[in-house]
Amino acid sequence: MEALIVEGGVRLKGTVRISGAKNAVLPIMAATLLTDEECIIENVPNLRDVATMTQLLSFLGADISWEEDVMRIRVKDVKEPFAPYDLVRTMRASVLVLGPLIARCGFAKVSMPGGCAIGERPINLHLRGFETLGAVIDIDSGYVIAKVEGKLTGNRYVFEKVTVTGTENVIMAASLSEGETVLVNVAEEPEVVELIDVLRKMGAEIEEIEPRVLRISGKEKLGGFRHRVMPDRIEAATFIIASTMVGECVDIIDVRCEHLEAVLEKLKECGARFESIDRGLKVYGAEKILARDVETAPYPGFPTDVQAQYMAMMTIAEGVSIITETIFEKRFMHAAELRRMGADIVVEGQRAIVKGVKELKGAPLMASDLRASASLVIAALAARGVSKISRLYHLDRGYEKFDEKLRSLGARVWRVKE
Repeated sequence: MEALIVEGGVRLKGTVRISGAKNAVLPIMAATLLTDEECIIENVPNLRDVATMTQLLSFLGADISWEEDVMRIRVKDVKEPFAPYDLVRTMRASVLVLGPLIARCGFAKVSMPGGCAIGERPINLHLRGFETLGAVIDIDSGYVIAKVEGKLTGNRYVFEKVTVTGTENVIMAASLSEGETVLVNVAEEPEVVELIDVLRKMGAEIEEIEPRVLRISGKEKLGGFRHRVMPDRIEAATFIIASTMVGECVDIIDVRCEHLEAVLEKLKECGARFESIDRGLKVYGAEKILARDVETAPYPGFPTDVQAQYMAMMTIAEGVSIITETIFEKRFMHAAELRRMGADIVVEGQRAIVKGVKELKGAPLMASDLRASASLVIAALAARGVSKISRLYHLDRGYEKFDEKLRSLGARVWRVKE
């Protein structure tokens, strides 16, 4: 395994480009199972999770070529609609093959998914959606086994709570079903909209008939597509926060500000300084960081995937902030590691009370999940002294060349073997 050594106290300056979005490319890759034609995906980030999905699709029968940031996928035939535990255990998004496999093959056996240890993320809402479309679901020895006689049949399904992967999974299944499906209380994240755009390119008929309500007219066959993946809004938010904390002047290129309105508005309240430039933002280091409360919420609210990075910034803010996590029940595990650096954080259930301190100090740290790892890196950049962040594989799941990008901005960071 590798760890990251971070020497704090260096001001960041220069230009950095945001990579393609992890949470957009993974469902798009899964959608290639819905057709036997070639699909071309551009701006694909070189991430551990993307490599895992590539392995899974290859196991299922896909022919894949990946050169630089362009991926070509063709699933002429599904060899066997089976996703084994060894390929699924490290990545929750692997469950996204379930809907396409049921729709195309009428049968699927997929291991229960893994991923970050940030609390319960059950897939029961996915499974109820498939059952509503006519699938028979069974759970056996850690595997979801789904069957349908003939084809899935359109129906009306109401999600009990907003779920991103659940929405994506059921939309993909409904796109290749018979008849009309109406989905109520769907997620509206930009990555979901991106998947819908791809499915439309494949020939699917999907329309929003009311806010959070979609009507899908199922098709007998879907075709190939060519699509460029959107920039990663979470990576962009991470660099904006880092630049606010320890930046001098950083140009962040390939940022869609319309995807980050809640984040940018909150950062303004905290004293962040930025201005629009061509295809991005110019971010200046804050003269003073002010403590402000925040509560995570489904899009267009403040994203749970930025909560950890925001907490890192609040550790050195003036005043006291309350961070409320409403999406996942175990997403404050980074708080204990930030306390090792001298942060003043008290966790009370789904709230974290953060009292800003004058400075953080470098320390040995352990990443617990993907976004926690990013929060520890940016906290280490702001700290006095040297930090060592272990379990770097979490970071590599969702950030492309994060350490290289930071070095290009002047940061003193390097990898070491453990």
